[in-house]
Amino acid sequence: MKKVRAHVLVEGRVQGVFFRACTQDEARKRNVTGWVKNRFDGKVEALFEGEESDVAALLGWCNSGPTIRWRVLSVLNNPLSEVPSSRH
Repeated sequence: MKKVRAHVLVEGRVQGVFFRACTQDEARKRNVTGWVKNRFDGKVEALFEGEESDVAALLGWCNSGPTIRWRVLSVLNNPLSEVPSSRH
């Protein structure tokens, strides 16, 4: 399978409501690596890397995760970019 990377900005009520921690948990479940952090402008920024189907599933979760605690207005991401193989 193809490994991809996605750089993501999530806008809405996503800080102070466990969105970042839940995103980390969801990424672990899907074997997706990277990072997620709060920004000063109220958005959450993330970089996801993993198998294409796993990253796509995590992006879908970001758009429609549990809305009891947070409300996502938009998820902006660059097109998935392929991760170069580490073979020499």
